[in-house]
Amino acid sequence: MKKKLILFLILCAWPMLSYAAEPLRFAFQNRIGSVLPIIAVDQRFFAAEGLDVTTQMFSSGPACAEALTSGAADIATMGDTTALIALSRNLPVQLLFSHASGEQRHRVMVMNPALKSVEDLRGKRIGVKKGTSTYGGLLKLLSRNGLTEQDVRLINLRPATLIEALQAGSIDAFAASEPTPSMAEMRDAHQLTTLGGLGNHYPILIVGQSRYINDHPQQLAAFRRGLQRALTFLHRYPQQAEKIVATTLNLPPDVIKQAMARHAYHLKLDQEILTSLADTGDFLLQQKIIRQQPKLPQPESILVRK
Repeated sequence: MKKKLILFLILCAWPMLSYAAEPLRFAFQNRIGSVLPIIAVDQRFFAAEGLDVTTQMFSSGPACAEALTSGAADIATMGDTTALIALSRNLPVQLLFSHASGEQRHRVMVMNPALKSVEDLRGKRIGVKKGTSTYGGLLKLLSRNGLTEQDVRLINLRPATLIEALQAGSIDAFAASEPTPSMAEMRDAHQLTTLGGLGNHYPILIVGQSRYINDHPQQLAAFRRGLQRALTFLHRYPQQAEKIVATTLNLPPDVIKQAMARHAYHLKLDQEILTSLADTGDFLLQQKIIRQQPKLPQPESILVRK
């Protein structure tokens, strides 16, 4: 295994064409969904493609979006809701592709053993960050089980506060994406259900400034190849990848392993991803979070640029 890893790293470090343009400014999240960017940066896979990249790591998709729309970043990662909001406002940004997804990465967590089904949440306090795809998935889950938003008490909370609120008894349950549910399990919480099976794969996306995308096709292609190297590394050396992510995020290895298992890592913009985005866009329209459904690209239309 060690010999194979050394050979892989040597091949990845083989000198490539160096681009003379200014560094690509890349903003990404310190979340489980950003495994490919984390590995690519740690293993210097962008440099191996001759690409000079300066990175900024944020704790949320909206922060990455702000860096992108303010001109502080050329390319950024963000969740589906954040991306759809930016695209719906006709800002000079374009959707590139998804680098992760996973309909099982959103989970409903409880501590009370008496809560055994979704129906048991009637009249209960549920913590969730409103206006997100998690929120939309939760509403669908309730509806699927004969409940409406009025049948429960939805408490708008940031993910960082959900576990403490559950332990303190301020809420009876919460819905969140990984790694928050796995971290809650370490504090005696348990899963009631997931938001899977509701027709949404909750893609995590790469979005870029339109001007950068149009003016730097070679750099864009090199950027994607760097992420492809990270994807190959993840598939070949999953344990090493988990260690890199655990170190970067400063989280226990067991949490990282469990949370990563609930994600699918890829580089694509296929019909499955676009259908999920359109579904979330409809929800955001219903909630009046966006005023219009943004125009989405055709499947793989951006990725054909080499």
